[in-house]
Amino acid sequence: MKIAILDDYFDVVRTLPSFRKIARHDVAVWRDHLQDTDGLAERLKDTEVLVLIRERTKIRTPLLERLPRLKLISQRSVWPHIDVDTCTARSVVVCSAQHEGTPSWATSELTWALILAAMRQIPQQMASLQAGTWQMGMGRSLRGKTLGIYGYGRISRAVAEVGKAFGMRILVWAREASRAAAKAEGHDVADSKGAFFRESDVLTLHMRLKDATRCIVSRADLELMKPTALLVNTSRSGLIQPGALAAALKTGRPGMAAVDVYDHEPVTEGSEPLIEMPNVICTPHIGYVTAEEWEIHFSDIFDQIVAFENGAPINVVNPEVLDR
Repeated sequence: MKIAILDDYFDVVRTLPSFRKIARHDVAVWRDHLQDTDGLAERLKDTEVLVLIRERTKIRTPLLERLPRLKLISQRSVWPHIDVDTCTARSVVVCSAQHEGTPSWATSELTWALILAAMRQIPQQMASLQAGTWQMGMGRSLRGKTLGIYGYGRISRAVAEVGKAFGMRILVWAREASRAAAKAEGHDVADSKGAFFRESDVLTLHMRLKDATRCIVSRADLELMKPTALLVNTSRSGLIQPGALAAALKTGRPGMAAVDVYDHEPVTEGSEPLIEMPNVICTPHIGYVTAEEWEIHFSDIFDQIVAFENGAPINVVNPEVLDR
């Protein structure tokens, strides 16, 4: 089969142990990011299996209609970037493992890297040292502070474990069933959404982006936060109303932010105001970008290809296509 892998910026996929699962096929790996429909249609015109790395490239109807040989899209996690109905109409199987029961340890680790970097002003202190001016200010400790976790699932639990080790109070806000689970596991649950934002010293978002969670954090929510508080987002930018975080930071509530995700990715020069703000630490969506995480990630993706090749597709998002 002709397999295309998009957006492998560092040509890493071919070095993974799991790559041997598909190595005998005709595999093309594309390192650059391309969203232009004409360019993608030309690049993928002979592709039978398309491998996507998260939501880096949108696969919309105008493109799908120009890929006559496409049979399978294999990826991992959610699929808001794929026009699944069009795939079904064109008999394209979409497979996506949801990694149930397997937290993204890499994302929880990055969450803590950002928290520590922001609270202790590590990038700013490093820049000051490099400039020859020694210390530039005073950071804040975590012990005794309240760690607010919005959403309570696999990654949230991993983040909470570390928060407890730091001596922090864990405060959860989420849908009702998740709040009940957090309480049963010994964590505090906020009395209301407003109380959650007011009480959190560090507030970190951990939810899937879907219709029910899109723009779930408003500017009004953010402005309830303390001027010393930190907002962390290693989940999805769309959880926050567009422009709300930058606007709230300018008014000083919250006082800081640390983010790994953006409305438009990849970020190009001048396209993201948060990057230019002195009270924000930004990383280029690297929450899941570790060698270990990618091996888990692509092992699932390649298992889906093998299962499809063997006539027994797994993790099918659009099962009705199998009746065609």
